[in-house]
Amino acid sequence: MTARILLVEDDPTIVESLGELLTGEGYLVDSVSTQTDAIECVLGGAGAGRAAATGAVAGQLASAQTSAPYQLVLLDVTLAQGNGFAVCGAIKRELPQLPVIFLTASDDEFDTVTGIQMGADDYVAKPFRPRELLARIAAAIRRSQPQTRLVHLGDLVIDTERAHVERNGRELVLSALEYRLLLLFATNVGKLVTREMIRNALWDDAGTYIEENTLSVYIKRLRNKVESDSANPQLIVTVRGLGYKAIG
Repeated sequence: MTARILLVEDDPTIVESLGELLTGEGYLVDSVSTQTDAIECVLGGAGAGRAAATGAVAGQLASAQTSAPYQLVLLDVTLAQGNGFAVCGAIKRELPQLPVIFLTASDDEFDTVTGIQMGADDYVAKPFRPRELLARIAAAIRRSQPQTRLVHLGDLVIDTERAHVERNGRELVLSALEYRLLLLFATNVGKLVTREMIRNALWDDAGTYIEENTLSVYIKRLRNKVESDSANPQLIVTVRGLGYKAIG
């Protein structure tokens, strides 16, 4: 399922740039600019219909619906009407599992501590680095999802609780990074996974950004271990010019 994000921000320029960034990564994005609309958008009410996009990406951003299911809220601390802390508090009281990431121009420790105490899942200072923000968003959404212990990819069985991979009862020994890479494919079967998406995900997990050439090496090593014929891959196939796709 494509993740839907609510962006609560009153600066049109930031709304436009973030909208382009997030929709470019495949997210659906709604935007509102006030405390009242944000709370109504997430928790229901007439204000939900007021969510809208602004600027050049207006045609790409989805208009919010009263019952729109969001997977994450990106929330500015300072709003023209109200403030982000009140929005976060209202959301977390009703939907504690919904991830909230604060965006703020302030480096004030008080703001950071207050946001975390209100239940925020993360805190990103402006100006933010796009790749870091995308990695934090993906991590927050992933942590909020129910965890299934056994994940299947073709004839592979992945036990996420033990980080164990086997085929026909025989264990496949993978490095930590190879395991994370395999799990990324296995949880996105049938979907296009771009190289940028992979590098963002591995950067978040491993703490080190993966260079383009290094990623190709990791893909090759993983195929050598999980494919019956790595020269003719059947589980992780290349989508030329775009990325990869896992075939379940």
